[in-house]
Amino acid sequence: MSETTRRTVLAGAAGVTAAAVLAACGDDEQTPGGTNTTPPGNTGGNTGNTGTSGLAKKSDIPVGGGKVFEREEVVIVQPTEGDFKAYSAICTHQQCIVGSVSNGFIMCPCHQSRFAVATGEPAPGSMAQRKLDPKSIKTEGDTISLA
Repeated sequence: MSETTRRTVLAGAAGVTAAAVLAACGDDEQTPGGTNTTPPGNTGGNTGNTGTSGLAKKSDIPVGGGKVFEREEVVIVQPTEGDFKAYSAICTHQQCIVGSVSNGFIMCPCHQSRFAVATGEPAPGSMAQRKLDPKSIKTEGDTISLA
């Protein structure tokens, strides 16, 4: 019969503790296409409106703001009136889906990185160090679609 030593018990307890800590650390990360909680008062969200009707109407995108389309992994913004731009909705810090657009910034809910709507550049103090990748869009009449 083998004897359980104090060292064996302590090693097992350390392993269980390490596994619990690592599992808890992984919960704040999201993968592309994952779901995130949109903060109250957000101008983002996915309309689910795809296909020939486009992603959005120009009137859906506020000046200085924008809208996040999670399924398409794109965010469409209107930095100044009539100037529409699109960026990848994947944050360049740890690839979370950005959650909202407000006060001239695209916001990531995972680690609070902020990106300027006019350029996609990260704001000072953001965890993200690279700008959001630009995406091609086209406008036809009042409709905005991916190009």
